[in-house]
Amino acid sequence: MAVPEEFGGGWVKDFRYNAVVTEEVLYSGLGFGLHNDVIAAYLLELANEEQKARWLPGFCSGEIITAIAMTEPGTGSDLQGIKTRAVKDGDDWILNGAKTFITNGVNADIVIVVAQTDPEKGAMGFSLLVVERGMPGFERGRNLDKIGLKAQDTAELSFTDVRVPGKNLLGTEGQGFIHLMQNLPQERLSIAVMAAAAMEGCLETTIQYVRDRKAFGKPIGAQQNTRFVLAELATKTTAVRVFTDRCIELLNQEKLTAEEAAMAKMWSTEEQLDLITKCLQLHGGYGYMREYPIAKAYMDARVQTIYGGTTEIMKEIIGRSLKLS
Repeated sequence: MAVPEEFGGGWVKDFRYNAVVTEEVLYSGLGFGLHNDVIAAYLLELANEEQKARWLPGFCSGEIITAIAMTEPGTGSDLQGIKTRAVKDGDDWILNGAKTFITNGVNADIVIVVAQTDPEKGAMGFSLLVVERGMPGFERGRNLDKIGLKAQDTAELSFTDVRVPGKNLLGTEGQGFIHLMQNLPQERLSIAVMAAAAMEGCLETTIQYVRDRKAFGKPIGAQQNTRFVLAELATKTTAVRVFTDRCIELLNQEKLTAEEAAMAKMWSTEEQLDLITKCLQLHGGYGYMREYPIAKAYMDARVQTIYGGTTEIMKEIIGRSLKLS
């Protein structure tokens, strides 16, 4: 949506449009949120004019599928623990390492890889390199068998002496960690949008179910416990939606802080899990059957409190901002 028209985009720099797309494709389980909400920001903000001309037209048309590779077998939320290494060789980089849990990893045509380029500089020693399909030494492992999000491929990636041209450096050398920190708030807000939409969808599905399903001669929805549970869930769903929409407004105004994004991501996803668990309970045994939408929603939702930064990491970000010590 935000890509200029000259590259085939909509040139609508308003995250509300992204939110609509994310919500509408939520139930398909596809990685559109990653492509539109996450990768787009990196390419628009960091790519030079030559890179934009090379990648953005295919990005917009769908001919180029994208991914970003941060997580490693031994490193998750602690991004400073990344071991993948890139060493200068003339104008090129020689890349070695491994990544895991990479969304779109199987089908990606270009992958933004977070790599150490100067280990002695700590957080200032990371850079972003764009690895393209077909580069020798770039291999994809198995499509990982997840408990949910079955329509979205998630893969292991390996890099063995991959020669990455210098022209594929994204952003500024040594500023990779800063680039990540600048873009993570939008990624986390996108996850909160998914949580809000999932809560609304599951609540609507459950309300319809308890209207139709009868027990003891009357609809389940007529039972006081059911009304009370759904009253609580409806209130929480409304509150999550209001806060998420407020964060979208702040993002559009370039005022959304890392702490606010962490709050939105942490709270919305935890409330999403709670709501779906209670909605599944109201479905009884049918809720445990995969043919029912609530069962699929239950499996798809579990990763929400993990990817994009775990709930625990979100609490740490928020806690540090309170300057308690």
